[in-house]
Amino acid sequence: MSSFSLKMSSSSTTLTVVAALLILCMSMLIRGSAAQLDPYFYEETCPDVFGIVEDIIEQASQTDPRVGASLIRLHFHDCFVNGCDGSILLNNSATIKSEKDAIPNKGSARRFDVVDTIKAALEDRCPGVVSCADILAIASQVSVVLAGGPSWWVLLGRRDGLTANQSAANTTMPSPTDPLSVLKAKFAARGLDTNDLVALLGAHTFGRSQCRSFSYRLYNFNNTGKPDPTINLTYLKTLQKICPDGGDGSAVANLDPTTPDKFDNKYFSNLKKNRGLLQSDQELFTSTSGENALSDVKSFSSNQHKFFRSFVRSMIRMGNISPLTGSDGEIRLNCARVNEDKSIFDSNDVLISSN
Repeated sequence: MSSFSLKMSSSSTTLTVVAALLILCMSMLIRGSAAQLDPYFYEETCPDVFGIVEDIIEQASQTDPRVGASLIRLHFHDCFVNGCDGSILLNNSATIKSEKDAIPNKGSARRFDVVDTIKAALEDRCPGVVSCADILAIASQVSVVLAGGPSWWVLLGRRDGLTANQSAANTTMPSPTDPLSVLKAKFAARGLDTNDLVALLGAHTFGRSQCRSFSYRLYNFNNTGKPDPTINLTYLKTLQKICPDGGDGSAVANLDPTTPDKFDNKYFSNLKKNRGLLQSDQELFTSTSGENALSDVKSFSSNQHKFFRSFVRSMIRMGNISPLTGSDGEIRLNCARVNEDKSIFDSNDVLISSN
């Protein structure tokens, strides 16, 4: 049985009781239709779902250490627009303007092909059962655990939306250039508080970011013609070598320069040393309007267990943003299109990659 088995079997009765209490506590966080989500949703209809997702992500990570961070970013960008409904996965069509082409996603949202591979494998094993929205939620948990982070009971049963919202993706997504006050407002609009903001940005403990997202901090911060004064000078020189002025904006730097492929709390230790890559990262520690955020950064940097606990709580809360359940939406047969659109199927009805 996979180490990510939904049952999470244990020989310890105490652990079983603790797990049950955790589910009970987490269920109190769920609002509205999200109360219909259930960690056992696929236990009978697709019991191998976690193992299938794990195998594919683990294989992809052999050649791409960024894949886990890329998948959790897709889940995050999905949930902040229209709720957690898989809308970010939809391609352009006669009736859909894809969120993939929105400013926060175009050229940076990636590894849609891994989602496609997971979906094809699940359709082969459990046809018409597992939603694309749930695939993103499961892939996020699996990616975190594979990188050494915490596990959690993923609440499942989301259904897929029938449309995308490119305009909302352009306006509601948190931006790496946002000041802390704007970040707080955008998270609050999704029912998430400052603790959620800090914990979820802690996912930047692994992954990469393109130079175009932060190079302005290195040379012309706020149109001053000078670097952002909050950047550690040694770190600044390192970043300037990776991202020379006028250089390739698609080049990437590690979000966490200390342990870039490991899910740990070093991201917060870096912020305390003024080694946050994105402006939105560093503002958690340096903003004058961020007393609560500063407190969480200090706490998480000194206590990894506390960060992990808060991260799990916040991932569950984020995953419960306006899910479609019951008979709403559909279970897409291909994550890149709604079921009534046959335009990206070939003559043999074979799944085509949307990457």
